[in-house]
Amino acid sequence: MSKDVFFKTEAELCTAFVAALPAGWTAYAETEGYDILLVRQDGLQIGVEAKLRLNPEVVVQASKAWGYVANAPGPDFRAVLVPAGHAQKHMSEICAMLGITVITATHPDDNTEKRYGWRSPPFRPDLPSLDARLYWSGREHDWYDRCPAARCKLPEYVPDVGAGHSAPVALTNWKIQAIKLLIILERQGYVTKADFKHVKIDPSRWTRDWLERGPERGQFVTGKYTPDLKAQHPTNWAQIEADFDKWKPAEVAA
Repeated sequence: MSKDVFFKTEAELCTAFVAALPAGWTAYAETEGYDILLVRQDGLQIGVEAKLRLNPEVVVQASKAWGYVANAPGPDFRAVLVPAGHAQKHMSEICAMLGITVITATHPDDNTEKRYGWRSPPFRPDLPSLDARLYWSGREHDWYDRCPAARCKLPEYVPDVGAGHSAPVALTNWKIQAIKLLIILERQGYVTKADFKHVKIDPSRWTRDWLERGPERGQFVTGKYTPDLKAQHPTNWAQIEADFDKWKPAEVAA
């Protein structure tokens, strides 16, 4: 790689990798403890941890919970994502022994190889193919199928957050339930215990700290400390609101 072109942050590395994904793959950023949880159109999953250099820390992160609980949910494959030229040979060999694939990504502005008349792919190796004959991308040792008892549970919506940040913001199932509650609050002007039950969220923290008592008994309204999840997840908020008729309480105001 050119000395003048390199990934400055893990977030930049993740952004370039996600932008180069082939058709049929969806990236769930900051999901189930992974920087990126890749999901193929048939449901196959790859848990990816990113670092600017292949080191023991990222190998431990990618190996999380493997082997301790036999029936624990997990991705089919595990991988570490590092910039091209930053995967030391011995660490790569350790990853192979642990069944972790090392993905190396080339910076999109790197023209080092272009002057020789060809351009390297944005990352190596290729992701597992739907074609059974190319399942391991033509090289059996590229990918190590974990055959998990169950795959990671995905959120209802693809997170509208970036991957690889030092203080990541995640779209959890609790967040989705909370957004639904806040949408009801915004439309109706208040929420009741029945609304909490409908979206399956515990009302205790909300009614104690985040909402204020409304004008009528049993009603709760927006307060000083109500979470602003609309600002935190603008795209997901719009998607969940667009599906309002699918999940709204029967008695909610139009």
